[in-house]
Parts: sequence; structure tokens; C-alpha cells
Amino acid sequence: MYRAPVEDIAFTLKHVAGLKPALDAGTFGDLGEDLVDAILAEAGRFASEEVAPLYKIGDEHGAVLKGAAVTTPPGWKELYKRWIEGGWNALSGPEEFGGQGLPTMLGVAALEMWNSSAMAFGIGPTLTMGAVEALDKHATEALKAKYLAKLVSGEWMGTMNLTEPQAGSDLAALRTRAERAGDGTYRIFGQKIFITYGEHDLTDNIIHLVLARLPDAPAGTRGISLFLVPKFLVNDDRSLGDRNDVFCSGIEHKLGIHASPTCTMIYGDGFEGATPGAIGWLIGEENKGLACMFTMMNNARLAVGMQGVAVAETATQKAIAYANERRQGKASDYSGSGMAPIVHHPDVQRNLLTMRALTQIARAISYSCAHAIDRARVAEGEAAASWRDRANLLTPLAKAFSTDVGVEVASLGVQVHGGMGFIEETGAAALYRDARIAPIYEGTNGIQAIDLVSRKLPLGGGEHVHRYIGELKAVADAVRTSNIEGFGRTADNLDRALADLDEATRFLQKLTADGKADAAMAGATPYLRLISLTAGGAYLAQGGLADRGRIALCRFFAENLLGETRALKERVVDGAESLAAAGKALISA
Repeated sequence: MYRAPVEDIAFTLKHVAGLKPALDAGTFGDLGEDLVDAILAEAGRFASEEVAPLYKIGDEHGAVLKGAAVTTPPGWKELYKRWIEGGWNALSGPEEFGGQGLPTMLGVAALEMWNSSAMAFGIGPTLTMGAVEALDKHATEALKAKYLAKLVSGEWMGTMNLTEPQAGSDLAALRTRAERAGDGTYRIFGQKIFITYGEHDLTDNIIHLVLARLPDAPAGTRGISLFLVPKFLVNDDRSLGDRNDVFCSGIEHKLGIHASPTCTMIYGDGFEGATPGAIGWLIGEENKGLACMFTMMNNARLAVGMQGVAVAETATQKAIAYANERRQGKASDYSGSGMAPIVHHPDVQRNLLTMRALTQIARAISYSCAHAIDRARVAEGEAAASWRDRANLLTPLAKAFSTDVGVEVASLGVQVHGGMGFIEETGAAALYRDARIAPIYEGTNGIQAIDLVSRKLPLGGGEHVHRYIGELKAVADAVRTSNIEGFGRTADNLDRALADLDEATRFLQKLTADGKADAAMAGATPYLRLISLTAGGAYLAQGGLADRGRIALCRFFAENLLGETRALKERVVDGAESLAAAGKALISA
């Protein structure tokens, strides 16, 4: 059974990602360590004792569609009610609408715990929180007054409606249409697929944020608008009115996250005799909806990164527990009678330490991204711009690297369990199944890598990433001059990784500047892993400098895993030509 690693979470927030110096400096007002610790402890208790016990029934029972109504697994509706009563949905929401206004860092730390307990549960509120941010930044005051308070509290849930059968990652191809009604509202017609929690029984209203195209809109993404479309219309006193013309026509049968209903949504088809046309309200300006939606998507990308961290943490806990129980063979360092627990075998130890190290560096990267978001919100002028650049740089790392880690660590967890890992009984396979979606949704990891190289490396005139590399270098220097025993070759290996990263970064920046986009994109995915592993090595070292009990894991990573950066750099610098040549053989038309 999952137990929230509150101590590790608090340590990473405070001593690696930067929360403690910010608290000491009064960056977040009167927020102090005592309150942070209390929030984390209670979130850990709720996740471990109330969410985790319902994971298995959620996986086995799943969400059920009957007619146009979706029922969540037994106990989930009551769980969600207790969750919002605890104020968890409002943790980082705007205070003006009933939120607690706490830093994003605390919100994502809590998200880790919800998703570690049950990823299918944790993904639903993620979209509501994203809808809150999109409305808070872009909606009219009237829409905010009518919808935000109940979205912030979690009494209503939100969704994000982008994907259509012919328009996945390419939003320029979407066909859902909007028509002006002449009274300030719009009528929405079309179909959306893969809509997470598009229909369910957890709340009495669902607020859909829908991308659609007006008849006179420009072609491509420049002609997309964003609309708020509620399941039930809302009266001026915020009571529920008539059913809107939007319904769920089906839910997907998926590899994992079975309790999360993934819905096909139909807009404007005359549901239950309604006048055709789902009633919607414009968010932001006509034809500028993609910018509004990206506010929600950026929030969701970090949250999905936390899902990768979360599944990796649970898989690691489960594998370590199993390795201490399962007995097989002999081991020289085991003095007991009979067969040794497999945790004594070096190859099993390598797997377990790899799982633990990758989980920790994914956590550190994601929390550092959240810290940058928080600092950007409270800073001004050039400092705010610099922190925004940092958040933008780290977002694709947090999303893509962390979710890759989720799959990798969950797979290693199955391996540690051996044959029993392939059997559903142990739960290791369920984690692997759940983890596999995270590198796909909210922008595939390939798209995250393209975004990193094409849009994030040029930030600050191309210098911001080099300032970041300089900060990582300072950590390596601190290890070298610390004279603390136990780091082994950590500083030297970090220096080599940083040299690989610097060379690869400058190479890609030059390709982009020279207009050689295809060659740059060929190296994008290995580059994302290269920068993530290097940053992760520095973050582990930073943790070791603050707590000597963490040095051993840092050294293991530096001397066993960090050497991968050399091969990744070679793929970035030398791999494009062979990729293009071999790739031609794959094309059939």
C-alpha cells in the first residue's frame, strides 16, 4: 500500500527546488515552514488512508456508461466529496473566489500524492484547476462571478475539449463550429474525443472549455476561439437551470486509468429534445482562443509531469517492499538461514536504485518548474521575465522527462517482481498500464522536445539556457570544494555531463539560427533527456550537500547513470543524417 513520502517531498521542495530560501525571504508573505509541513502531512494522510485504498476497485471496476450518464467506481463519489470538503481543490486557487492562494509548489506536491494513490482520481481535479486558471486570466468578470467560486471549491469540475477524430496534435484541423446567437452567446456544434472526465457523477455540473471555429474565422490556428459550455445552464443566482445540448456518446476502453472516464462528447445534436446547439460563452477574444487554452494546457503539462513522478514513486515503494519479502538464491552479504531476500542481489539493487534516483530527479525538476511559476507571479520587471523564462524552459522537461520516467520506473517495477509482476494480483502491472498514457496526452513527449528546442532554447536571446547551465555548474563546483566524503566521482562526472549539455545546446541553437529545422528536430528528443539527466544529477548533488544521508544515491546516479549523456550528445550532434537516410525506407506513400 502506498505511503506518501512526506519527508522526501518536503525536503525536495525546501532544499532543492528553492522553497525554504523563498520562505525565509518572505517571498510568499506570512507563509512559513510550519504551515507548509502541516499541509503536506495532512495531504499525505488523506492520500495514503483515504485515496489509496480505493485504487484497486477503481482499476477493476472502472467507469461505466449507461445511456448518456457515467457512473464512477463504488466509493469514488463519496471520496471526492470528502476531498473537496478538505479544501484540496482550492489549495492554490485565487483567494477572491474562495481559494487559499497558496504557492503552486504546494499544489503540485499535493497532486503528486493524489496521483500516487490513484492516478485515475488525480487527473480529474487537474483539469478543474487548469480551467480555473484559464477563466481567471481570460474570462469576463460576469463569467468569473458565475462560475469561478464553484470551480475553485471543486463543487463543479472542468474539462478541456481540444481533440477531434481528425485533429489530434494538429489543432489547425479542428472542425467544431460556433455560431453567434445575437444575444452575446454562441451555439456550438461538433464532436470532441478523448475528453477526460467529460461526463461523471462526482459533481452536479461540469464546465466544458471547448475550442471551436466561427464561420468567418481565419484558417488554421489563427481562427480558433475558446468557449465555456456548461452541462447545465446556470441561473444568475448560480443555481442550476436547463440541461444544455451537450452529452457523452461513449467512453473509451483503455489500457489503464480505468476509473477515469475518457469520453466522446457531442455538442449541438438536440440532446433529449433540446433546441439544437450547445449554448456557450466566449472566453477571451474571438479567434484568439488558442492563447487562452494554452494557459490551461501549460498548467496541465506540469500536472501530468507530476503523474509521472507519482506513478514512479508508488512503483518504487512497491518494488522495494516486494524485494525485501521475496526470497531467491544465495547472497554473500545475507547471514540468515535459507534463501536470501532478492534485495540482497546486486542486479536487483541496481534496478531499485535506478528507480529511486530517476523518481527523485523527476520530482526535483517538476518542483523547480513550479517554483519558477511561483516566483514569476510575485516578481516584477526583469526578475519576473527571467522567472517566466525559467518556468517555460522547465515545463517540457517536467512533462516529458517525468512521464518517461514514470513508464521506465513502472517497467522496472514489473521486472523486480519477476513473473508475479506480469500478474495483475501484485498491482505492479496496473501501475505500468496507468503510466503509459502520460507521455501521450497533454502534448506528446515528442512535441514537448520540439517545443524545447524550437521555442525554449531561444529564450532570452538564447542566453537563458546557458545561465541555467551555469547554475548547474555551480552545484558541481560546490561538491568539489565541499570536502564532504562520499561523493566519489560526482563532481567530475557532473562536469563531463555539463560539457556534453553545453556542446549539444550550442549545436542545436546554431542549427536553428541557420534555418536547419529538420536537423535540429532530429536531435530534440535525445536533447530533452540529456538536459534532464544533467539537471537531475545537479539536483541530487544539491540534496546531498544539504543532507549527507542523500549522498549515496547521488553518487550511484553520477557513477552509474549519468554517463548516458555522452551517448545522447552524440545522437544530437551526429544522428540527424543517418536518421533521415534510414527513415526514407519507412515511407510507403
